[in-house]
Amino acid sequence: MNDIEWEHFMADNDMEWVVKPVSWDEGAFIGNGSIGAMVYGEENAKKRHVLRFVTGRTDVTANRTDKPGFPPRVPIGELDLEMEGMIYHPTSMRVDLWNAELRAHLTTTRGEVKLRSIIHSEEAVMAIEMETSEGESAAQFAWYAYPDVDHVLKNADGFNLNQYIPATDVEKTARDGVYLCIQRFSGKDGCVTAWKEVQLSPNRRICFISVTNGYNEAAIGKVVNAVVQASNDDFDVWVEAHRNWWHAYYRQSFVSIPDGRLQSFYWIQMYKLASATRADQPLIDNQGPWLTSSPWPGVWFNMNVQMSYSPVYTANRLDIGKSLVRALDENMENLITNVPESCRHDSAGLGRSCSYDLRAKVDDEVGNLNWICHNVWRQYRYSMDEEMLKTMLFPLLRRSVNYYLHILEEGNDGCLHLPPTISPEYGSFMKTKVRDCHYDLALLRWGCLTLLEICQRLKVDDPLTGKWKEVLERLAPLPVDETGFMIGQDTPLAYGHRHFSHLLAIFPLHLIGCDNEEDRKLIATSLRHWIGKEGDLRGFSLTGAASIAAILGSGDEALRYLQSLMLLLKPNTMYKEAGPVIETPLAGAEAIHDMLLQSWGGKIRVFPAVPDEWQEASFENLRTEGVFLVSAVRRDGETQMIRVKSLAGEPCVIRTGWTGVIRWTISGTRVAEHTVYVKAGEDEIVLDLNKGDEAILSRGTEMPDWRIFPVESPRKVARYFGGHKPWRLYGF
Repeated sequence: MNDIEWEHFMADNDMEWVVKPVSWDEGAFIGNGSIGAMVYGEENAKKRHVLRFVTGRTDVTANRTDKPGFPPRVPIGELDLEMEGMIYHPTSMRVDLWNAELRAHLTTTRGEVKLRSIIHSEEAVMAIEMETSEGESAAQFAWYAYPDVDHVLKNADGFNLNQYIPATDVEKTARDGVYLCIQRFSGKDGCVTAWKEVQLSPNRRICFISVTNGYNEAAIGKVVNAVVQASNDDFDVWVEAHRNWWHAYYRQSFVSIPDGRLQSFYWIQMYKLASATRADQPLIDNQGPWLTSSPWPGVWFNMNVQMSYSPVYTANRLDIGKSLVRALDENMENLITNVPESCRHDSAGLGRSCSYDLRAKVDDEVGNLNWICHNVWRQYRYSMDEEMLKTMLFPLLRRSVNYYLHILEEGNDGCLHLPPTISPEYGSFMKTKVRDCHYDLALLRWGCLTLLEICQRLKVDDPLTGKWKEVLERLAPLPVDETGFMIGQDTPLAYGHRHFSHLLAIFPLHLIGCDNEEDRKLIATSLRHWIGKEGDLRGFSLTGAASIAAILGSGDEALRYLQSLMLLLKPNTMYKEAGPVIETPLAGAEAIHDMLLQSWGGKIRVFPAVPDEWQEASFENLRTEGVFLVSAVRRDGETQMIRVKSLAGEPCVIRTGWTGVIRWTISGTRVAEHTVYVKAGEDEIVLDLNKGDEAILSRGTEMPDWRIFPVESPRKVARYFGGHKPWRLYGF
């Protein structure tokens, strides 16, 4: 598609508000990977004239002075647009996804205000362009450090008694025509906010604002320079550079499904990913740059980070995944010191929660680093970056598995067993520990298998090869009873469990699949028993269930889980429990991938779990293990075309779902044509592709039109997200 077609397609997926949002739950969000703003107003009569740009910067943390603990993220403050009149009707706001731009038309009791705002894709600067009518000519921007935010606004956001708010010294000054707000926290941390307004005409002006971590002279100089440089640039050219970055980002892959609400949800998650982090920015924590009242102002590693990054691989957005790889690489020494001193010579680990330095002592929750390594393994398998594999993943996974080797115990049965450990989230308040915990057994087994595969790929003769093989031969089997996979030895799933930590062997590790009826039955039994225990299910339970249903090929079931997830999301696709957590909606995007394309176990599966009601669907340049870009079109309930491009020359086995005559042509390093006859249940095809080759597959002898276009939705729902608009599901 060209730019005009892309813009038209994305417009239907925009977030839109027909009245002003009044909370974080329904706010309009913008971001560039480090700086973010959540934009909303307030209904209290004293503040109905204010539109808030609640500002966050991911790396602003504060050392605690009240009790031990990691340095949590802390609120910074907000830029308030204070108008003469109260915001009234008609008022509208819209996040233009294609251009990553917020636009608003605010009607007040005194006049009108038009806004356009971006956080620049490549510079740490937010710009808000404002145009006012005569009655609102006195509207103004005002920056408030968090301690100075009016209590009416703070109360609207709520308070979490577990969240640390540091004592803060606030200093306001100016330098080089730029206003400054310097915040010094009680723990010797702090931040600086800088802003400047440029008057373009009597009723039009632009406010440029930037935030940086730290408050020394270097930090002040950096943030002032960012604002000065942005304000001196040609604004239209500056905005165009911002847009060009986002246009190139979106074009990395394309997905269109005939469910307007889920399609919009999917594209908002792609927008959210690149708003939350970049290759050179901090990893995705529990909230991204949109911090609000929360008991979890940090990084959690027993599920949150892993699920947040889950959609980047198939979506062909590996640059986003580099922020995780870089964080692990830069903090390797801290990962080593997380384990007991006696193990540090050869081991590493990661506890449950920490700040961006990854200092989190390993206690009874042992497998978190292994699970994070699985994300990095996916980053490798989807890129085949041999240098990253050799210098970063292999030594890290080796150390992570070594920690398990220190705690393994030999039983009377001759098997190797694990001591009591925690299956994340099961019996959390009771700190339930179980022997031979599925979570750890599965991660240890996966780790040993992967280390052996890495050694084979790198042609490394590692002295621990024999030990890894021994562990695979003697490790206690995953505990199973008539209800499927158990939490651990002698511990069945007895009550509601929001986490799928006892199902990791199924997803995402794929230690078992559906190639034989016994495994398939075990997966189905485990899934149904887990979801049937409703007592403690959460949004991320539904995303995990959808992905597991997709493994079974149960598209209708996967869709039901995602439809249930929609009921738990906030109007702006954010998600909250006791506090906001970003991983759940992002993992929902991965579940959509799993319905359209899977590539675990050395096989590419095209449209493996498409619901019956998705008679049409299309995707382009989704990425698979082995570095293949796959595109496909489904019409009238049948796959019409599949295109596969090899970027690494890896072996390619593909399941098309077709029977009968299948034809494919190869272009690239050579030109070739092939035709085979495939029987039912034998739909695996081996494609002989060199690096750079592309194959186009179809049924029959006629080559179909292989162009990828958006599919039409029988129940088109345009711009459902943003403000709460349930009536749009019913065509109003």
